[in-house]
Amino acid sequence: MTEQDANISQEHSAHSESAAKIATPEWAYLHGEPSAYGGLKRTPEDFKVREDLGFAPCGEGEHIFLNIRKRGQNTQWIARELARVAKVTQREVSWAGLKDRHAVTEQWFGVHLPGKAEPDFSSLENSDVQILARARHNKKLKIGALKGNWFELVITDLSHTADLETRLNAIASRGVPNYYGDQRFGHHFGNITHARAMFNGRKVKDRTKRSLYLSAARSYLFNLAASHRLSAGLGEQLLAGDCLMLAGTQSFFTINEDNPLDATLQARFASDDVRLSAPLWGRSRLPSIETAAQLELSALAEHADLCQGLENQGLKQERRPLLLKPQQLTWQLAEDRLCLAFWLPAGSYATSVVRELVKDGVGNEDISK
Repeated sequence: MTEQDANISQEHSAHSESAAKIATPEWAYLHGEPSAYGGLKRTPEDFKVREDLGFAPCGEGEHIFLNIRKRGQNTQWIARELARVAKVTQREVSWAGLKDRHAVTEQWFGVHLPGKAEPDFSSLENSDVQILARARHNKKLKIGALKGNWFELVITDLSHTADLETRLNAIASRGVPNYYGDQRFGHHFGNITHARAMFNGRKVKDRTKRSLYLSAARSYLFNLAASHRLSAGLGEQLLAGDCLMLAGTQSFFTINEDNPLDATLQARFASDDVRLSAPLWGRSRLPSIETAAQLELSALAEHADLCQGLENQGLKQERRPLLLKPQQLTWQLAEDRLCLAFWLPAGSYATSVVRELVKDGVGNEDISK
């Protein structure tokens, strides 16, 4: 997916340096650790993102929607410039999701202008910023109000690629772990350190920072639970008490006496009609039971402080798909260059796909050492 929080967390990196550092976890792989090496984002053009709102502006209303292509600029900077030109406060400018700065991205912004004519936004345009479309709409553009994102990625400096084609086919068929990207956690996982401090009583008045720390803690627990299950070799196997999500929705149900683990359910699982999930921690009882609940609780046993902190903050138990399958995945593989194109639902990370394909960097040519 996208930068998704990195721009906000950068301002805290200096403080994170002085805080206790958290060792970067070794999240488990679905297809085993890749042998190939390569680099992503060597240039902004190597990482292209195009938002899929899933709807079209209706053409009337007090909100102006602008589809903007940007290169080397972050979402908040564009929003501030829109507010400046429209002569409104920054609260009147909204977007559906943060997008990476070091990339070429196309995303929608909304500007609330009740009873006002549309300003001339053309002064914003330059070689790095272009307005692709604009239209009025009768509702505010809210965070998360998009269906997904289209990605075009270029991985360069490839080496040790003998199994790369095989891995690409496996990912197209079986998917990848649906991990949150490391950018959500901040430098040296500093956002988790901040979350722990907040849960231990440190006051955080800034609502944006507070939300960031809560999101980071919850995402960290999800990754831990997902990785634990994958490490046990159970990432593609139904267990008694599993919570299964209906494809394309946030709805889920638990395997129990009313929803038995039978041939019908196995067939639905095989057809991707229902999907395995892992917890997004919060209040109330864990909805998984029996074997599945035991597995999830054992994964998070050492992080009771984060679980309790999220509960105390009022978050509710939710679920997130364990695996992520990129849609309409295509690729072109040359000797030292891989071009990928695919679609992911909102809230998913393109880096989770790349992680299962290559390790970042240049591999040692003498792999025996």
